[in-house]
Amino acid sequence: MRPSGRKTDQMRAVSFERGFSKHAEGSCLVKFGDTHVLCTASLEERVPPWLRNAGRGWVTAEYGMLPRATGDRMRREASAGKQGGRTQEIQRLIGRSLRAVVDLEALGERQITVDCDVLQADGGTRTAAITGAWVALRDCLGWMEARQMVKADKVLKDHVAAISCGIFAGQSVIDLDYLEDSAAETDANFVMTGAGGIVEIQGTAEGEPFSQEQFLTLLSLAGTGIGELVEMQKKVLSDTSAA
Repeated sequence: MRPSGRKTDQMRAVSFERGFSKHAEGSCLVKFGDTHVLCTASLEERVPPWLRNAGRGWVTAEYGMLPRATGDRMRREASAGKQGGRTQEIQRLIGRSLRAVVDLEALGERQITVDCDVLQADGGTRTAAITGAWVALRDCLGWMEARQMVKADKVLKDHVAAISCGIFAGQSVIDLDYLEDSAAETDANFVMTGAGGIVEIQGTAEGEPFSQEQFLTLLSLAGTGIGELVEMQKKVLSDTSAA
């Protein structure tokens, strides 16, 4: 039995609230159970210096956690004077995941930065961030299309979403919360497109190595879960009143 009482293939309750931020070109508050992440997409009419005059744009991400996103207060990284390795690794993952489904040439010489701020953490912050970041990015492109800057569906080639899976108490389970994640025998994060393409897999055996058969079970769970998340993304985008 999982601590939450969920079935092995049952995700937490997932929701998206578009247009959460008044000022951002695109924004989404995404919730995976008690993990809540605010994703805001900001447009700049410039690209990094190394991309100048290259005829294409850039999509990048930044990630951070509020001091009381967890049970104990964490010191702000800004006050420490540098980002931690975990933060850098996660924001690079988010950026890679988004760029996997973006036509950078169709974007033009512009940069979109998606900020993912964890308001409350209960496991799976990076997977929630990726899934919500896609919605914020799509709304940013919709904002641009309304101003005849781009064709959103030309820039964004597919959906992308992410989910965690792992082996907990000897069982393969999906969408680990903190209690499961902290005690999992194997922990993995899967990033996939709407078409089922694999963008990235991060998997670690915390104790005993896991088998190829167990990995394929986790991959199957992730594929089904990400398919459900993509359908949720489509549904929330079809609600024009939500933006």
